[in-house]
This record gives sequence, structure tokens and C-alpha cells, in this order.
Amino acid sequence: MKVALLQYCASQDKAANLSLSLRMSQEALAKNAKFILLPEVFNFRGDARNKESFASGAENIPGPSSIAFAALAKKHKASFLLGSIIEKATQTRSYNTSIFIDPRGEITAKYRKIHLFNACIGDKIIKESDCFKAGRRLATVKIGEFRAGFSICYDLRFPDLYQNYARRGVEILTIPSCFTKKTGEAHWETLLRARAIENLSYVLAPNQVGMDNRGMQAYGHSMIISPWGEIIARGGGASQEIIFGEINIQEVRKARAVLPGIIK
Repeated sequence: MKVALLQYCASQDKAANLSLSLRMSQEALAKNAKFILLPEVFNFRGDARNKESFASGAENIPGPSSIAFAALAKKHKASFLLGSIIEKATQTRSYNTSIFIDPRGEITAKYRKIHLFNACIGDKIIKESDCFKAGRRLATVKIGEFRAGFSICYDLRFPDLYQNYARRGVEILTIPSCFTKKTGEAHWETLLRARAIENLSYVLAPNQVGMDNRGMQAYGHSMIISPWGEIIARGGGASQEIIFGEINIQEVRKARAVLPGIIK
């Protein structure tokens, strides 16, 4: 199955972000991608400290962004992972939510980010728990011959989550992100390859790139990683681009035949 990761720099302009992501998706579809993955907060990358602006980025599911991609999925008979949107929850907080759309154009799964990112990056303080509610449930879905398990960005640092997925028979781990440059340079590749190796699963990790309005730099380097931990394809650290790769269920079975005792 041909997969495509969209790597770009989203802004606070929802209309522009949606237009860009749809245009890049059309390009991926023209090159026969059957599963297209977008990064975390793909349609609105805003400053949570500005409560009014941040609230304006939230929407329901289904909502304008997911409806636009549902139409595209149905037309081209392709699957989409909308890496995450800000999903309306309460007046003061939202969920950070991944949405899966199948080739019929139907939303068949959604995942709300469980581990919220609270960190100090240089002089910048990020505290997602101020504006987001934590999710509680894992989510899986069938994609052709594969079963996929969902996660978002900071979840990457919690290996138990992925081991739970492996025990549920998952062969693809999706990790849409807006991983920062500072932490990405130190940990991104190492953690992604570790999650693939530990669970003998493909890892599909579309990441944002470029600077947001707070001056926070996203790392880019989106990756497709094999069940053996090999990097099949990767993006650069500065460019908006589409990263393509082929995945095959036989590669998962081969890896798990070599190390049959890992997944229990």
C-alpha cells in the first residue's frame, strides 16, 4: 500500500491551512497514495495563551475540516488520517483529536490525545493541560490488510501505549506530530525507531515544520519506518513536502517470525 505523509507549516489561518492540505492531498492522490496522513493540529496551529483565538480554531466532529476530507476520500476511494484538530469539548478546554476517514468517506475512528505536552523549551513554556482535556481511550481501525493504532506527538514518549496496541494486533502505529526542533533533534528519530522495533510495526509519523506565531520551531523530518526499525523515507527539516513510501503486511509478518516472543 502506498502511503503519503504531508509535512507543512500550519498557521492560525484555518482557511489557508485547509486549502494547502487539500491541495497537497490532491497531489498525493495523483501519485496513487491510498493512505494519506496529516500532521498534528493540521488546520490550526495557534497560541493557546490567547484563549479567544484558540477557541476560534476549535470545531465539532464532523465539522468543516473533516467534511472536506470526507468528500475527497469518497471521490478517490482513499483513506485519510487527519493528524489532529482542536475538537470542541467545554467552554474552556478542548480535545486534541485524530480523525480517520475511510474510502467511503466515513469517519470510522477518532483518537483523543492521552498524554498532554507540558514543557519548558528555552524561554517558551508549553502547557497543553491549560487548554486541552486528556483523552482516555485507545483507537484502532482496519486499513486494507492492516490494523492501525492511533497516537499523537507527546504520546510517543510513553511506550506502554504502543505495547497495548501491539497486543491488540496492530501493525501500523500512526504518530502525527508538531514536535519541536529542540526536542526533535535530540529524540525524534530515536523514539520513532524504538516504537517500531519494540512492536515490530510500521510507524507513520507526519510532522509539522517551520515557525509558529509564538516563535516555536517545528522539527519536520517526517518519517516512514519499517517494522525492523529501518527508515523507509524521511522529510527534510525546513521544507513543506510530501513523503511517500510503500508498506507491505508481509514485512510485519517476517519481522514477527524472527522475534516471535516480543508481542505477548
